[in-house]
Amino acid sequence: MAQVSITLKNGDKVKTNDHVYCSPSWTVRDGTPYSVARIMEFLPPDGVSRNTNGHISNTSDTVDTNNTKDVKGKPKESSSYTRVRLAWYYRPSDVSDRPVADSRLLLAAIYSEVCDITQLRAKCYVIHRNKISDLAGWKKRPDRFYFNRLFDPYIKREFEVIQSTDVRNLPTHIRDVLISRYEYVVAEKEVVPDLTDTLRLCNTCTEWCPHPETVQCDRCKKFFHMSCVQPPLLAKPSRGYGWTCAPCSKAHEDKVDSHEPLGGARHVTPSQTTKVKTNAPPARGRGRPRKDRGQAEKEENMEIKHFNMWPFRYFGLYTVAEDTLDPDDLIFPRAATRVGPKFQATVLPFSASESVASTSDLDERGGDATIEVLSIVNEMTEDEVAELERCKRALTSRSDLQSSVDWLTEVTHRLTEAYVAKRAFSTVNMKSPMRFEKWKKVETRYTDREWNDEEIAAFEDGILVHGAELRAVREEVGTRSIQEVVRFYGHWKNDKLREDNARIRAGLTAKPESARPLSSEISSDDEGSIVKQPTKANSSCGACRTKESKTWWKAPKGLTTNVLCDNCGTSWRKYADLNVRPIREGSVPLSKGKSAEKREGTPLTAPSAKRAKTSVSAQTPPPPAGPSSSVPHLRCMACQKSGPIGKVLKCKQCQFRVHAGSCGAVVDPGDVESWLCELCQNVKTLEASLNTNCLLCPGTHRNRKKDDLYPAPDTYLRACKPTEGQGWVHSLCSVFIPETTFSDSSRLRVVEGISTVPTNRWSSRCSLCSQTGGAVVRCSDCPKEFHISCAWLHGNKLGFEIQPVKSSRRELTTIVNFNDETGSMSPVIICKEHTISSKRVIYDICETNDGGETALQVYCQNYKQAPVSRSHALLRKAQRLDGVLNIRNSDGATVIPTPVDTKPAADPCCLKCKTTCSPLFYPFKNDFVCHRCYFQERGAEGSEDKPSCTIS
Repeated sequence: MAQVSITLKNGDKVKTNDHVYCSPSWTVRDGTPYSVARIMEFLPPDGVSRNTNGHISNTSDTVDTNNTKDVKGKPKESSSYTRVRLAWYYRPSDVSDRPVADSRLLLAAIYSEVCDITQLRAKCYVIHRNKISDLAGWKKRPDRFYFNRLFDPYIKREFEVIQSTDVRNLPTHIRDVLISRYEYVVAEKEVVPDLTDTLRLCNTCTEWCPHPETVQCDRCKKFFHMSCVQPPLLAKPSRGYGWTCAPCSKAHEDKVDSHEPLGGARHVTPSQTTKVKTNAPPARGRGRPRKDRGQAEKEENMEIKHFNMWPFRYFGLYTVAEDTLDPDDLIFPRAATRVGPKFQATVLPFSASESVASTSDLDERGGDATIEVLSIVNEMTEDEVAELERCKRALTSRSDLQSSVDWLTEVTHRLTEAYVAKRAFSTVNMKSPMRFEKWKKVETRYTDREWNDEEIAAFEDGILVHGAELRAVREEVGTRSIQEVVRFYGHWKNDKLREDNARIRAGLTAKPESARPLSSEISSDDEGSIVKQPTKANSSCGACRTKESKTWWKAPKGLTTNVLCDNCGTSWRKYADLNVRPIREGSVPLSKGKSAEKREGTPLTAPSAKRAKTSVSAQTPPPPAGPSSSVPHLRCMACQKSGPIGKVLKCKQCQFRVHAGSCGAVVDPGDVESWLCELCQNVKTLEASLNTNCLLCPGTHRNRKKDDLYPAPDTYLRACKPTEGQGWVHSLCSVFIPETTFSDSSRLRVVEGISTVPTNRWSSRCSLCSQTGGAVVRCSDCPKEFHISCAWLHGNKLGFEIQPVKSSRRELTTIVNFNDETGSMSPVIICKEHTISSKRVIYDICETNDGGETALQVYCQNYKQAPVSRSHALLRKAQRLDGVLNIRNSDGATVIPTPVDTKPAADPCCLKCKTTCSPLFYPFKNDFVCHRCYFQERGAEGSEDKPSCTIS
């Protein structure tokens, strides 16, 4: 079969085993860069098959994707190549959050997909690291990539990739087959030294020693099969211990018996030291010239062996070497062996007499006693089926039941039973919701009972609070089992999706013509990402800020503008590398394509000429208001800086103003005018308590009126967040107290972990308000302690600092990147009496990065997120309460309080708070106190929020 080749739209000709850029249209892939892949084969349209020789009938071996018609203008036959099978490569950023500076490094994969041939963008080159003689020169050339590891997308692990010729510790016949078929071998990192070592033979049987079954003598360095050792070894020595063979052990005992000194022998350095093996190419000598272009072209066109269209084969820890000889053996990596008791059945010895005696009392499997016939409609005549359908429709007039799977299954079952018993179909009724099942031997409901309005309301409230954590929702409902809640959740979600789809369809049909995109703004390229002429708002590149480019590309989300220049757009699509130039705060672009720093108080509409010198007493007029201002600005209560509506939100009810990123608000652009703060929204929804006293601050708020339950809207302390106990805390307090977390850090909801705040925070006295009872923190530069709200009201510096992290601790520390600084972000509070060093950078709460995220958002998303993926909210709360129950006495010993063994007839009442509802009651002054009051007396938190009652 002739070599099939196609011509891409950019003029590149590609064939099988060439590497290409692949990508669907810009709108489908949502701004992600191109994918790198290898062409495995070209395929005809779906449904068209090849002949026995692999050819497509009446189709040329060369296909031009630029033209879909022949010379006469007629379309080509449907048997043309329209699809391609691609073997994918991954970028390290696709599979890991670790930053990788090399944009040319890829991860191979044994994973393929069939894509449309029109998704191929351009040709590129990908080879193994060991085949590159000059890596620096290779990376300087465009469209060049390399790899040295393989990522398996199924078991989520990375493996080393070495050349098959480097594998030497194999029998000759297996090694020859491996080298003749595959170019590379995939293995675990710890197995590579054993594979690349010389051939290991057993010193006893002179047969090859595979890695899992081999043990090495610690003295003579010879290898043995574990079964060839006498007595046989059942397991290898533990890590840190060695093993010696019998001759070496005997020689050592004889030397000990002869009373010869052993000190020198223990520390003898072997004459031949084992050289550490490495797959890296030899270092380039100093002054050695780099490879010429001819050598580079030879490397990129180097022939690679492929077997069944793959150059890789797994030969690692869980491989049987003899399986390599089988051409149909699977080549994919494995995570564990399938040999062992875990994957084998334990079969007891069979005795015919015992088998007959033990099963004589049981029903025969497959008989009428164990099989329940659900339907035999296929055995009925047409008249009987018509009669069955008529009786089925007569059983109910409800349209929802007529389409219910449970109801239809039960009706068919009951009609079948009547047919088998030769009863008339009219004798069947559906009044009883119970049915008898042979395998359960009891009556059960064939469908759930109807949900009333109270249960539906409790279910929807639970969904709003807990999301899809259905066990927590089931606790909210209380009257339903978890199975019923799961089934109802499916029906409820389908109803919501049906309503959303109907609303979307109605919106699409009523969409005005002005809302449709203009076809003149975007060129007709198949990718749909080239912008013909950027608008005035997008007149500069979102990465490098340039204003001149021959071609403008659509930019990914998060940049200042929606376009990229030709260099940045190509670099992003091909290499996923986008060096964004940071914007200096307070800079505005000038009319001549240059940018200058905007001075404080300078009008936005001022000319680009230099400002004339003025006296100190002169004042610059403020920016003009009215028609010349495009977007009205609001002043944030947190940073006291103005911003456009949308970035700064204004509560419709209380007029509270704050940056959206500093209070965790996610608002649609159309709902900005009707936004309500958390406290005002709670008045309508009653999600949490109406008493909004902060659980982390003592007493009432300073800026609050005597009869007002809510903080004043003219301070940032108005921003409060609900807790999991339906209480409230300040947003500042929840962020700057180290022990608290959020179930949703992007919205700063719901606050968890108040019970984990240590006792010393509650017992310490605030140096600003001289009160106790709230949680305090310490100043970053002195030993003063104060409440978070007190520090805010007294003008102390609150912000975030990024500290560098050593390379040895990077894997153990969460690393963030904020405004060209990389390191560990930590919250800091500094007294206003201290002077901050000029070398110390403290980011304010509302300070944003290039992506528009505030420092508070970045910190919470990386350090304050509760582990919701590993456990649900109720389990996390129970785990924290387990730690609270361990109270220590004055001697340091752990004391577990003994609760009162109450009887159902005598319900105790708390002496202090008069409650009768408590998980446990404890003896106190010849009476009882509840769980909260008892632990408040002992100096510990007894619930997730701060107790409302105290014992004096």
